[in-house]
Amino acid sequence: MAAPTFLRLRREAWGFIIGSVLFIVGAVPGFLEAVGPVADNLTFFIGSLFFTLAAFIQLNLSGRRPPRSTTNRPDRFDWWAAAILFAGTLFFNLSTVTALAASLGGTERTGWRPDAYGSVCFLLSSLLAVVATTGRDALWDPEARTWRGAWLNLLGSVAFGIAAVGAYPIAESGQQFLASWATVGTITGGACFLVAAALTRPGTPRLS
Repeated sequence: MAAPTFLRLRREAWGFIIGSVLFIVGAVPGFLEAVGPVADNLTFFIGSLFFTLAAFIQLNLSGRRPPRSTTNRPDRFDWWAAAILFAGTLFFNLSTVTALAASLGGTERTGWRPDAYGSVCFLLSSLLAVVATTGRDALWDPEARTWRGAWLNLLGSVAFGIAAVGAYPIAESGQQFLASWATVGTITGGACFLVAAALTRPGTPRLS
């Protein structure tokens, strides 16, 4: 693996690792009570920025332009997985900054939870990544993606989707549909993304 690619893969992995840790910390029930909604939503916002940075690196590594007709199947799925993941992180940027602005204005007293648009993008991206890793030997770099990481990301995306459902506001009361689902789903999803990112760091032992 060329040195520039090695370094960018490390930055990608660390971006996802730091972002995941911040999402987990922000979702821990006692953290919101300890620091208040502004600091809690700021934690999620910073975490989303690390996710976006890592996703941008991943998209650049997968190729700057959309796949062509001559692109092999694994690389095509890998590119679309990276592009949709990047879009999902932008949705999370928007929802976290919206939650942060609301808490700064005193109208939001709860912590951020995954939104539907970002969660759908993460889920679709993870499904495409799983397909891409079925032909990992044909990828632009076989060591850049692992089947373990792909399946962990899919599990994390499902957990984020559950969190988004749990966080859905009930019109009559304004309360979350199932607050416990929102909390557990966010923490579980963050943990899955964290482990997946740690496993994809260059130099980590691979299993075929």
